[in-house]
Amino acid sequence: MSKINWKNYSSQGFYDELIQAPNVPHPAARELCNYLAQLDASDLRQHQLAAEVAIQVMGITFTVYSEGTQIDRAWPFDILPRVIPLDEWKRTEAGLKQRVLALNLLIDDLYQDQKIVKDGVFPQEILAESANFRPQCVGIRPMHQTWAHICGSDLVRDKDGTLYVLEDNLRVPSGVSYMLENRNVTKRILPDLFATGNIQPVDDYCSQLYEMLAYMSPRPGDDPQIVVLTPGIYNSAYFEHSYLAQQMGVELVEGRDLFVDDDDCVYMRMIDGPKRVDVIYRRVDDLFLDPEAFHPDSQLGVPGLMRAWRKGKVSLVNAPGAGVADDKVVYALVPEVIRYYLDQEPLLPNVPSYLCMKEDDRRYVLDNLDKLVVKPANESGGYGMLIGPQSTKAEQQKFAELIQANPRNYMAQPTLALSTTPTLCETGLEARHVDLRPFILSGEETSVTTGGLTRVALTAGSLVVNSSQGGGSKDTWIVGQDSTDQGGH
Repeated sequence: MSKINWKNYSSQGFYDELIQAPNVPHPAARELCNYLAQLDASDLRQHQLAAEVAIQVMGITFTVYSEGTQIDRAWPFDILPRVIPLDEWKRTEAGLKQRVLALNLLIDDLYQDQKIVKDGVFPQEILAESANFRPQCVGIRPMHQTWAHICGSDLVRDKDGTLYVLEDNLRVPSGVSYMLENRNVTKRILPDLFATGNIQPVDDYCSQLYEMLAYMSPRPGDDPQIVVLTPGIYNSAYFEHSYLAQQMGVELVEGRDLFVDDDDCVYMRMIDGPKRVDVIYRRVDDLFLDPEAFHPDSQLGVPGLMRAWRKGKVSLVNAPGAGVADDKVVYALVPEVIRYYLDQEPLLPNVPSYLCMKEDDRRYVLDNLDKLVVKPANESGGYGMLIGPQSTKAEQQKFAELIQANPRNYMAQPTLALSTTPTLCETGLEARHVDLRPFILSGEETSVTTGGLTRVALTAGSLVVNSSQGGGSKDTWIVGQDSTDQGGH
């Protein structure tokens, strides 16, 4: 069998995360590429098979919804990691912290005085038609004035190597368990590469998450009662809910396990009697959290939960209503939001965006539907989008009608030439497009995961990385600079 030959690898003209020119790795990826070059194709396949067996044994699954059925599938994983140099990551981390701070200030302002609206920076029209603004949250001040305790911001790299923020996920962002398990699997399969100590660790996330949740407790003390609230086993992210509860050593509960008593405190039903709950890391959407405040027929929530939260008897993480800033149209305003609240220039750029509610932008979008990506304000998971260059005339016509009927609900961006990274395919190593979802925790201090969840489009040429639509994932290595000096070792 022939060895892996980087001369044969082509990124098809896109920026590549490992290879900067034919047969020339980026400095931070040199050690990995040299290691892989010592393997032949069958070695690599054996490594991939071992990873897939480990994923089956560890029970790492996600749920696909298809034609009314739910299918549990093994997590799709590629063993070739994505590499980012540590110095670049430090700049990215600073930009993510800046962004989340501004977003938390925005959410707090929108539910209090709305100064940013009165000052004309945030259009009233956007707020008036926000699907995720919750009138039930007006006037509430959550613990430490933090609304989005956990944020998953999606990053993409364009052809010139610039990292852009593509969107912010502030409601119930998911995927962090897969980031952690990707690392566990990779350590099993490629242990030699971790011996150098150059790959930054990610395994402190669950302890950081616990510390952040404990910091949000309304009752000062050393032993807050924290629970993870799940919609149940049929939710697509149930693996993650149970994984995080287990790793933190806290109870995994469903709505029926909790109740709000006459003292407006939340209690968990236990064999030896009720136990007061201080912090709920909720993985249930706003509208199902409390049938008294939202959907009256919800079976997933806890009656009276909003009342308990409003009175400061329990902390909800993330806070209900945080999704007001988790809107593709609000996203376009985040650079202005950063300038308004922090008086700073954004450290991380947004992807250039066109808001269809603006007449000039709308005209440009309608004239260029074949070139742009058009997104509805509140969809997620890659649904409801038009990817212009891959669309038919009929699809473009349909979107033109949707935009004209409800301009506020649509925004558009240029089609980015997403970066690629080598991925193991049937025919060997091929370039596949990737994005990255780091997770930012806002507690006593703000912390960012070292890297994040790299999602990869497993189909040649595809830009859709979501696992629900056939994407997979990779481990993400943030590599310290001393590895760049090792040349051919």
